[in-house]
Amino acid sequence: MTPTRESFEKLYRYEQDVKTKERMLLVLNVVYHGKVSAQVARDLHRCKAWACEWLKRYYKEGIEGLKTRPKCGRPTKISKEVVYQIKQELQESNKGWTTKQAEELIIKKSGIKYHYIHIYRILRKWGFKQKIPRKVHVNTASVEEKEAFKKSPNRYLWRCSNSNSNSKKMDLR
Repeated sequence: MTPTRESFEKLYRYEQDVKTKERMLLVLNVVYHGKVSAQVARDLHRCKAWACEWLKRYYKEGIEGLKTRPKCGRPTKISKEVVYQIKQELQESNKGWTTKQAEELIIKKSGIKYHYIHIYRILRKWGFKQKIPRKVHVNTASVEEKEAFKKSPNRYLWRCSNSNSNSKKMDLR
């Protein structure tokens, strides 16, 4: 059963998900206002294939077809309750924590051991970010070395040599 234009517009106004709302706008313009799908897609800065795919899903499944489906993949090993407990404990720390400390906390609370790189990914997924960013240039010169380099008058040495003759090599310093 297809909803009326007024009820569809009302559903559109109260939709919270931005992507679903964009798809509903496509359907509203094409189905209820009679516009061409290619033009509506262009107005939404999308391609025609995107518009055709979502219209096909709308005709087949209705409004539910416009909503984002859950992605497939391996489910997380840690339960939602344990994740909540770990997040709460990490948020309580004002000083911050290292990836190793977070890993130990996850092992203690859930009994599951992850690789340290995956711990970093999990923390980013949970909304945490590094308090102190990683150093980019670890092997930079000290201030004294930089000043000594700047003050040396003969930084660039040019040598003039003539390989064809046995003349003396000239050293410009």
